[in-house]
This record gives sequence, C-alpha cells and structure tokens, in this order.
Amino acid sequence: MSWYVDDFMLSLADKSEHTRRAYRGDVETLKVWADRDEEMTLQGLDHAALRRFLSFQRTLGRSERSVARRAAGIRAYFSWLTKSGKIESDPAANLRAPANTRRLPIVPKEIEAEFILDDAAQRVRSTSIPGDQKEQELRARLLMEHAILELLYGAGLRVSELCGLTWTDYDSQNHTLTVLGKGSKYRRLPLHQAACSALEKYLDEGRPHLDRSLAGRSVFLNRTAKRMNPRDVRRILGKYPLPDGRVLHPHQWRHAFATHLLRGGADVRVVQELLGHADVETTQLYTHLTKDHVRSVYEATHPRA
Repeated sequence: MSWYVDDFMLSLADKSEHTRRAYRGDVETLKVWADRDEEMTLQGLDHAALRRFLSFQRTLGRSERSVARRAAGIRAYFSWLTKSGKIESDPAANLRAPANTRRLPIVPKEIEAEFILDDAAQRVRSTSIPGDQKEQELRARLLMEHAILELLYGAGLRVSELCGLTWTDYDSQNHTLTVLGKGSKYRRLPLHQAACSALEKYLDEGRPHLDRSLAGRSVFLNRTAKRMNPRDVRRILGKYPLPDGRVLHPHQWRHAFATHLLRGGADVRVVQELLGHADVETTQLYTHLTKDHVRSVYEATHPRA
C-alpha cells in the first residue's frame, strides 16, 4: 500500500531540515510496525492502533520524551493525509503523548548569566591594542564571542537564528534585530544597550579582521571565514564555563532569556512573541519555572511559611 511519504515530505517544505528528517523517521517507523500485520492498511489505522504503536515504542525502551516527539510527527502526518483527501477522518487528531513527558529545562540563574557575560567583557578589556595580524584576529574573536553571548541572552535567539544573521539584520538606529525563525517567519526583536554595544563593537572593530574581503554577508564567522554553524557556537560556549565547571548549552541561554523575563513580570504573550513560538502553550512551559521561584521566595520569606 502507498503511504505517500514523499508527498508528505513535500508538504513540509517550510519546516526545518531537522523537523523533516524527524517526521520522515516517525512515518517510516510506523509503517514498519504496521507492515507486521498483513491485513493492516493505512486507512485501517485507527486511534487505538496508534496508541498501541506508541505503547510499543515504550516497550523498546524509548524515553517518554522521545515517544512524545514521535506522537507529534504522527499527528502531523495524519492531519496532512486528511486534508489532502487520502483518508476520510483523522485518527490521530486527539493522539497524545504520555502525561508528564516534558522535563522542565535547566535554566542558569541571573547571577550565573552575569558571571559569564562579565567574563567575556573582561577578556575583551584585557587585550591590548593589536599590532600584528595574529593579535588583531585574537581580539576580533574575543569581540565576536562577547557579542554572541550577549545576543543569546539578550534576544533569546535559537542557535540557528544566531548563525543565520546577516549585516542588514541589525538596525543600529532603532536598536532592533530581525531574525528568520522556524517556518521561515521573520520577527523583529528589541535589543538592550549592552547587547547593542557588544554587537556594534564587534562589527566595527572585530569582523573586518576575520573577513578582510568584507564580501560575505554573515555576521558571525568561524576560523575558515565561513558562516558559523551550531557546532562552532557550542565550541565557543565551552570556553566560558561557570565557576563550578558547568558549560551552558546555547538553548539554555534561550531558556534563561524567557524565564528571567517572566520572573521580572513580563506578560507571557509578549515572551511568546519574542521567542517566536507559534503556540503560547510552548511558552507557558517557563511559567512552571517562575511558579517554583515564587514558591521558594514565599517559603523563604513569609514568617509563617
């Protein structure tokens, strides 16, 4: 029987390569499972069958988070099948992952974020006015690393958004940054003064020494003067550990951006817009963290707590 996998992939043209690859894997895994029953057809897969498939994934030792992500791929697939007329009704419309599958993200404290940013700024200040080309490139890289850290925390960027920045994305007059996010959607983000200063200093004094031709459009460059990739960013963050030796992942900076805004009183809808979340439920994950913070403060300060 035809599962229309290639047609489904074409419908995901606006999704990231990572998402397309994951969804293809979800559908193909479901197909292998269904093919074990010679009488099973695509049209015959009902809600109960899909639930059995997810249960089977758990028996294979898949983590709850992995099963939850697989359920999302199956929902997207059957939604497309229904809308394109391949099947009459959607058996996955209410397919849900097991309860309590999402772990709360590990978020650095405000003082930990400040420690790393201060460290990056101090490294820049400690460099002398460069003389030869080697010294110029060293200082340029320190300026770039400081700018990257400030943007990750100051704008809550996904690492892919950071790597995709070009010269024209930064508006120095209005102190805003335009980023291309998931689903090929643009959003304009405000930047605080520290982030603007770090970025401008890098663009003026650092980047020209990393790409002397100035022909490239990418803001951040690796050691071969090519557009920086996520692995390059993770390598940079490894150079800025916390005092206890922990190294923050790029996405932990994004978590910190959202959580610290909410703790400061920001509206969840505003944070949703800043993060580029299509669904406010995704943003509300961070409200659990702030509620925990509120309770800890309450218990530590109320005389009868």
